[in-house]
Amino acid sequence: MRIRRIAVLFGLLALAACSSSGIGSAPATTAPATTAGASASATTVGSSLPHPAHIVVVVLENHAYSEVVGSASAPYISGLAAHGASFARSFAVAHPSEPNYLALFSGSTQGLTDDSCPHRFPGANLGQELMGARRSFVGYSEGMPADGYPGCASGLYARKHNPWVNFASVPASSNLTLRHFPTDYSMLPTVSFVIPNLCDDMHNCPVSTGDTWLRSHLDGYARWAQTHASLLVLTWDEDDNSHSNQIPTVIVGAHVKTGTVTERITHYSVLRTIEDMYDLPHAGASATAAPIADIWN
Repeated sequence: MRIRRIAVLFGLLALAACSSSGIGSAPATTAPATTAGASASATTVGSSLPHPAHIVVVVLENHAYSEVVGSASAPYISGLAAHGASFARSFAVAHPSEPNYLALFSGSTQGLTDDSCPHRFPGANLGQELMGARRSFVGYSEGMPADGYPGCASGLYARKHNPWVNFASVPASSNLTLRHFPTDYSMLPTVSFVIPNLCDDMHNCPVSTGDTWLRSHLDGYARWAQTHASLLVLTWDEDDNSHSNQIPTVIVGAHVKTGTVTERITHYSVLRTIEDMYDLPHAGASATAAPIADIWN
């Protein structure tokens, strides 16, 4: 009995230590936590992919893997990488920004080779697929002046980083300002994208600014996701044109194995993985991309 009591005491002390700080600040705790409830609700699609209750995708800007993961300027993101799957061979598909956002959302650059605006595209996309399967999608953009805003720019908001506004099949009600991102994470849509403004996404401001912003705005969700069958996907649009378009991509949450992953992936791989998790059709080049299938517990 004495041994059992000591074991319980140590378990409670470990839990308290993990709960006192952000997920990115305690890299020694490497195994994602799960609960019986999370395991029961995270059913699988096929033989290897989980079926998350929620996925939040955050897209940042213009930095290579080596400039972020492990950098003294990004302690929080480096901590996230230590708590989840960090892809050392993740690549964007184009330059400049806008074609990559379109690739991640629709499986195609839509023929764009610049950051021009406005555009309207008729093709398939992740939002359309989710809603067609009776699931939900919302994009949350920081700095956008109003919900459903169709303009190309306003202050630090740029439509070129908001791909869903370009598709008529995605209603304006799915194009929201960041102030609508819920504090009750169970109210999130099935899949959401979070787009910081041009400073907080590291486009106009240093890596450290984006790192601090991410901790402030997403750490609560990142910790919640681990015990609520959900995922945080953190990726970049492109590199800074000096590293062969190699970008950081980190996946954190329930049922994610901890470690550095050497599998080569692209934006199309991320899209294909999300589609397969919910048994959705495949948009564009995601149809020929392999899903990320080897990082799940």
